[in-house]
Amino acid sequence: ALLEGVLDTPAAPQDSFDDDPLRMLRAARFVAQLGFEVAPRVRAAIIEMADQIDRITAERVRAELDKLIGADHPIDGINLMCDTGLAQRVLPEVPAMKLEIDEHHQHKDVYQHSLTVLQQAIDQEEGDADLVLRWAALLHDIGKPDTKRNEPAGGVSFHHHEVVGAKMVRKRMRALKYPKAFTEEVARLVFLHLRFHGYGKGQWTDSAVRRYVTDADDLLERLHKLVRADCTTRNKRRAAALRSTYDELEERIAALREQEDLARVRPDLDGNAIMELLGLPPGPQVGKAWKYLKDLRLDRGPMTRDEAEAALREWWATQN
Repeated sequence: ALLEGVLDTPAAPQDSFDDDPLRMLRAARFVAQLGFEVAPRVRAAIIEMADQIDRITAERVRAELDKLIGADHPIDGINLMCDTGLAQRVLPEVPAMKLEIDEHHQHKDVYQHSLTVLQQAIDQEEGDADLVLRWAALLHDIGKPDTKRNEPAGGVSFHHHEVVGAKMVRKRMRALKYPKAFTEEVARLVFLHLRFHGYGKGQWTDSAVRRYVTDADDLLERLHKLVRADCTTRNKRRAAALRSTYDELEERIAALREQEDLARVRPDLDGNAIMELLGLPPGPQVGKAWKYLKDLRLDRGPMTRDEAEAALREWWATQN
């Protein structure tokens, strides 16, 4: 069967899966790694026994999911998981994206769109599989089913689906026992993936561009890839316009970086200098002053020490 690209179990699949239910997920992982199909009897056994995966620890499930999503054909593995009911047990937010589409409220199928975005993100990888990027691409729209509204004019809206989606990512990844830092990176990309659409035809001020860079921080390169991957329109003119607008945003980021080292968007005075200048003991007031200076720095760009001190004194005078 291997020569025909079909995966089967040596004995009856039910016996094999009863022995270790993780083998069902492993079948999906092999599909993702090899691009094979599973034998009909294996598929039938997974459908029949999908709930047995609940016997497996979250850590073992997570390890298989990472191997699956990091493979060469992850979409085939994800489709098998969703078609057999496995995903509904271990990653229910993914099959939940298969929204019913009625003729009056046309919109793209969120599930298929997400798989396309995953593939387009993979196509931009340089070198090894980037699991943070791949998970963010797959999950970026999981907030849509919970925020879907049919509008009176016949459209569909998903207000704040990125906020809801980021919360759902944290909840699912915690349940799968992902490390906190990894979970946060995926959730932050999901939270930020829509921000670019406020850019319009380049209306952002330098201040808004600085905030985009600062909020993305060390995830900026991945955010660039995710936003570009998220364009799945078949309208060639629209796709080209989106690409060139994003090119322009990247050029503006590069130009601003040359003018000022954006990695150093830190207030021009540190906590000690703030305490000394305002005669403050350590405490929440120092943090408030630091945040004020950071926001000012994002809005105005670099300041000299004298300018920063003058601005801080002026602000402090209004605080009491």
